Amino acid sequence: MSELSIIVGQRIRRYRMLRGLSQESLARLCDRHPTYIGQLERGEKSPTLDSINRVCQALQISLSQLFEKLSDEPTVRTDYIALQCYDMMCSKSNDEQKEMMNLILAIEHYKDSKD
Repeated sequence: MSELSIIVGQRIRRYRMLRGLSQESLARLCDRHPTYIGQLERGEKSPTLDSINRVCQALQISLSQLFEKLSDEPTVRTDYIALQCYDMMCSKSNDEQKEMMNLILAIEHYKDSKD
């Protein structure tokens, strides 16, 4: 399993869950087997472009949205926590993103006030 396959699989899972779809439902929508969807989400399969395109269409996201902020440059890959945070935020609704941002700002404000 490559790190890229794992990250893309996690993104597929987050978008699927955000849409309220089961693996079986997503599989039906993109004409793939549910086992294949599970393998994609776990990063066990390296999908073809056609499969990724079908998954994106079923999830109602663009290819660029699925792959944004991904890079094989060492500076990005070593910053894995920031990428995980970015992925998590992108999978949330706007209201949830605002709440999370307010929480982060409150923590920063508290931290700054202690200095």
